[in-house]
Amino acid sequence: MTIRFECLADLARLPYFKLEASPTGERLVLADRALGPTIDVHTHLALSYLFPNRVDLGKTWPETEHYLPKTQPIDLDVYINKNFSPAQLAALEHDLVWMSTTGRGMRRTHTLPNLAREMSELSVSQSILLPIDYPIFSRNAENWLEVAKGRKDFVCFGSVHPFRPGLERRLDHQVAMGARGIKVHPAVQLVGPEHPKAMRIYQLAAARKLPILFHCGPVGIDKPSGRRLTQVHRYEKPIAETPDCTFVLGHSGALQWEEALGLAQKYPNVWLETSSQALSAVRRILAEAPKDRILYGSDWPFYHQAIGLAKLFLATEGNDALRAAVTHQNARRLLGM
Repeated sequence: MTIRFECLADLARLPYFKLEASPTGERLVLADRALGPTIDVHTHLALSYLFPNRVDLGKTWPETEHYLPKTQPIDLDVYINKNFSPAQLAALEHDLVWMSTTGRGMRRTHTLPNLAREMSELSVSQSILLPIDYPIFSRNAENWLEVAKGRKDFVCFGSVHPFRPGLERRLDHQVAMGARGIKVHPAVQLVGPEHPKAMRIYQLAAARKLPILFHCGPVGIDKPSGRRLTQVHRYEKPIAETPDCTFVLGHSGALQWEEALGLAQKYPNVWLETSSQALSAVRRILAEAPKDRILYGSDWPFYHQAIGLAKLFLATEGNDALRAAVTHQNARRLLGM
């Protein structure tokens, strides 16, 4: 079985994809629309901090500059960030940190129309947008909710930092704007998932029937603080003590996916989302996790949506019922669609 590819376009060697001519060159598209629809539960637009958002989130660019370049070789059976070169990792960090106060860099192409174009090419019917905010000097949730307003192809979550003044009021404002869940990222927000102020968010989410989507687990390229805050064992306290809240473990626990799998097996309020996982890990998760609590995600714009789809299609070959559950049925149930 082929699991290594020379570049993104080389995924067309799989039966699920083909190359299609476009004004900007060949684009990777779904070969058979019957493979869809898919709901991608893990996507982002350009994040902005310190200053008001300077990226035009509604602008169309000819090409999306994914953090993993389309020209980079891809190995499907490693945790996805192992495909980066050292220089590409440095460029990613520069864009995420230093460019987040500007409208420049790769992030300028991480817009709603560019994501929508990729979705259309791959029969992704809806994407969930996951903003991440600090206590002050960021309004990503409100900005994204506004740009996605009235779009049936996008569902936007909210983001309220545990130390945000007026936390409950801001959460309710985001819900009034259309937020359908809450994104919590311990490594970026620098708050442990079991911190008492974070626990307050889960209680508020449970009362409003909003799922929590965690960034969960160390990813190997994180800072020591992020690695410490995302250890999977730290997520068990909120899961166990807030049984009425639904928790989606983003990346299925990343490099600690077996521990996350154990949480999903132990607690009925835990779901797993497969973005970034190696193909072999995806196979194990599909075999051993509750089948009705597994979700597809891509972590766009870090990665092209086709990479995660390739792993999912390979892992569900010959099992159409499981493929349909993970690509869209489970997500629809999670969001009450």
